[in-house]
Amino acid sequence: MTDDIIEALKSVFDPEIPVDIYELGLIYKVDLSDDRDVAIEMTLTAPGCPVAGEMPGWVEDAVRKVEGVRSAKAELTFDPPWDASKMSDEAKLALNMF
Repeated sequence: MTDDIIEALKSVFDPEIPVDIYELGLIYKVDLSDDRDVAIEMTLTAPGCPVAGEMPGWVEDAVRKVEGVRSAKAELTFDPPWDASKMSDEAKLALNMF
């Protein structure tokens, strides 16, 4: 189920950056309870991101579609603040940041 949740997270993109939020390093923590409730701690590239109010809902919707997931809740945090060092090598390559 963990791989399916990660794939679901990879289906969500920051509209300003052509890389998914998982590879961008915006997902800080994913907890799956015994009851199959998923709690996600995430951030944004910047606190003033124009989709700040919408992106957690996109994440929740994507994860809820995973077979076996009962519920999903995404919480925003800005501690620690996001920076480019959190990006995967795949994201850096896609954005020519090597």
